[in-house]
Amino acid sequence: WFKSMATVSEALLKLEAHERECAVRMISIERRLDAGAQRFKKSEAMLISMYPLIIGLFILEKVFQ
Repeated sequence: WFKSMATVSEALLKLEAHERECAVRMISIERRLDAGAQRFKKSEAMLISMYPLIIGLFILEKVFQ
């Protein structure tokens, strides 16, 4: 009986340590996702800014043809 209580206590300690480790990992993952989202927004803005240039060059080609 006492041995099973010791293993239950050990299991709880291990579970708590595992939960703390997972929490640290989750914070790290969230930071990396946020950084990736910022880079994606920057790339998206660059892509959107290219549309007027492409359309403008198309129009200039038609005008000066």
